[in-house]
Amino acid sequence: MDVLGLSLAGAGTPFGRSTRAAAIALSPPGPCRVVGTGDRLSVTAAAFANGAFSQALEFDDTHNESIVHMSSPAVAAALALSEITPVSGRDLITAIALGNEISCRAGSVASGQFHKRGFHPTGLFGTFGVTFLASKLLGLDAHQMAQAAGIAGSFASGLLQCWVDGTQTKFLHPGWAAQSGITAAVLAREGTTGPAEVFEGRFGLFASHLQDAFATLPNYGRLCDDLGARWESRNSSFKPFPAAHVLHPYISAILRLRRKHGITHADVEKIECPVTGFIVGIVCEPTAEKFAPASDSHGRVSLQYSLAEALMHGSLGKNAYRAESLRNPEILSLARRVSYFVDPQYPGPGRFKGEVRITLKDGRSFHEMEEYNRGSVENPMTYDEIRAKFDENAGGFLSTARRDKLAAKIQSLDTLADASDLIKSACPSDAPSRSRSF
Repeated sequence: MDVLGLSLAGAGTPFGRSTRAAAIALSPPGPCRVVGTGDRLSVTAAAFANGAFSQALEFDDTHNESIVHMSSPAVAAALALSEITPVSGRDLITAIALGNEISCRAGSVASGQFHKRGFHPTGLFGTFGVTFLASKLLGLDAHQMAQAAGIAGSFASGLLQCWVDGTQTKFLHPGWAAQSGITAAVLAREGTTGPAEVFEGRFGLFASHLQDAFATLPNYGRLCDDLGARWESRNSSFKPFPAAHVLHPYISAILRLRRKHGITHADVEKIECPVTGFIVGIVCEPTAEKFAPASDSHGRVSLQYSLAEALMHGSLGKNAYRAESLRNPEILSLARRVSYFVDPQYPGPGRFKGEVRITLKDGRSFHEMEEYNRGSVENPMTYDEIRAKFDENAGGFLSTARRDKLAAKIQSLDTLADASDLIKSACPSDAPSRSRSF
């Protein structure tokens, strides 16, 4: 439900419209639907578009330790595959659970090491999760699955240079992972080979990406220990805010302070935030970029700006990070009053903790802490909250009646004979038009 709602929300953004147009231009007519519009494309093109849409608002769920957005590529791929091969609701649940688990486990082999090297874990590890998901739904045997995983290593990507200038390529990564994982599985099914040591080999994923740290960092037990008995992917969080997940406890804290004490932006002298070291290069620095984001995607990974907008407006939802807010001089002034410092006692990857300390111009000070981010296993969102988020995100494309119908199908998914009913229900029309192609 969460991913489908986010895909619908993303489809209505400028990024979503450009991605849809590109997918239509690149794909011949096919059997698989694009959410929201119902355009019929090839299986890989539909998976790509739907997966990319889902991260356009930085609002999709995250595995806390690896910071892999695992569900977006998995759901997009599984739903696309359900339109080309028979997939029941139980099959869909199994495949998505499998894909999510592999993505999270692969991302935990050297957790915390990829963002600081400029790689997005979703682009790297989501590809492997989808490869096994697709292999399961397409009926590959063990040998073929191993070949598919080897092939996937050449498709795994995720450069984060877009964080420097606020461009949009990070949003493409779940779509690229969905497309690449399906492609790897089909290639292996047809006989293409891939390296057996794609993870641990001399030129494998971890050696190539970690370089000098490779000899000491990887813990390959995280890939296979208790596989099928202990579900690492359950240690994940839904998002109540459309921002980098490590920011969520700080956003929750500042919104509570605003409500409890009636604080306005004009009252604030300074805001201080203790942080864990591994997030500094993600959401705190370079400070010039974080104080004045160049775009919404820039703002969503800025501690300083996100706290300023949240305090100014009293909320941070689907419509946050709009151009008028990003240029608002009062928000930008407040962002410059936000500072951070590394607290060595703060937890590392795996737990999102945050505290906000506000000093007012009249000398009063207040602080608020969130030990575990809202939406995590320890501090979960309710079904009603997730449903309300879905309604807000899907409302641009689906009527109340269609949202109710789709939500009901999802709630009874284990009894659904044909899982492609979900993607059909996420399209308001079954007679789309193709705008252009090469």
